[in-house]
Amino acid sequence: MKVCALAGGVGGAKLASGLQDVLPPGDLSVVVNTADDFDLWGLHICPDLDTVMYTLAGISNPETGWGIADESFETLNMLERYGENIWFKLGDRDIGTHVLRTHRMISGETLTEVTAGLAGALGVESVVLPMSDEPVSTVLETPEGRLEFQEYFVRRRQRDEVLGVELRGIEEARPAEGVLAAISGADTIVLCPSNPIVSIGPILALSGMMEALTSSSAPKVAVSPIVGGRALKGPADRMLASLGHEVSSTGVARIYTGLVDGMVVDLTDERERVGIEAIGMRVLATESVMRDAEDRRRLASETLEFGAGMVVH
Repeated sequence: MKVCALAGGVGGAKLASGLQDVLPPGDLSVVVNTADDFDLWGLHICPDLDTVMYTLAGISNPETGWGIADESFETLNMLERYGENIWFKLGDRDIGTHVLRTHRMISGETLTEVTAGLAGALGVESVVLPMSDEPVSTVLETPEGRLEFQEYFVRRRQRDEVLGVELRGIEEARPAEGVLAAISGADTIVLCPSNPIVSIGPILALSGMMEALTSSSAPKVAVSPIVGGRALKGPADRMLASLGHEVSSTGVARIYTGLVDGMVVDLTDERERVGIEAIGMRVLATESVMRDAEDRRRLASETLEFGAGMVVH
């Protein structure tokens, strides 16, 4: 079974890992948000791509969900000694990824080509695809003014109210090589439990993406990142609220109206079934919190089984 997953952030990476575990090698393609990429100290950093790649490689930090396990920070400590503000935590091995990525991109490789090389070297059995090879930047409107995404997310610790979202460069960006083929060739398409506004949203906003997704006959299943009215990680719940969306699995389902055939929600939110079905989606209520690898595999299997049982009209 060929599966295409759309992902960003820790929740998306966890489900992608579960999908990789239950599928034959090479049957999973993961299209990853790149609208939170940025440059720091001359290095091109791709937080979502790296979180997905490290998780699929089995080397991610289990405590944080991002970064590399058992990491050291001597390079960052030296930068601080030189007087730099080390607000973005780059570990020593992580920096190796950014150095090589930057070097290869300067040498003319696309982000897609670089990512394939890095993921392959780490032993990742799935296809990891950046959503686009052209730069897209998420800029947030807040009461304090416009903030680049990492400024808001990491440096200011998501404390600002988000009043609007701009995807700078989205008009010029196109799906990266391999993305549309992964969608058209998929037997099931999974929208991972990632922030629907700033993780999945940029992927869907790319020219041609919605057309490719809606024209696919494969069942499309979204896993809600909201459990019991709260995001398990990150600012998705606060962001949904400040942008006028209902903070619930139903609210997420409404964002995906016309695209998604089925929603996977936590048992906590079973009561939302009727409302989501009224939108036109089937509902699977299950234990959706992924605490360990067994949870990831179980949720992945249930999500795929749910999708396979659908008749898409």
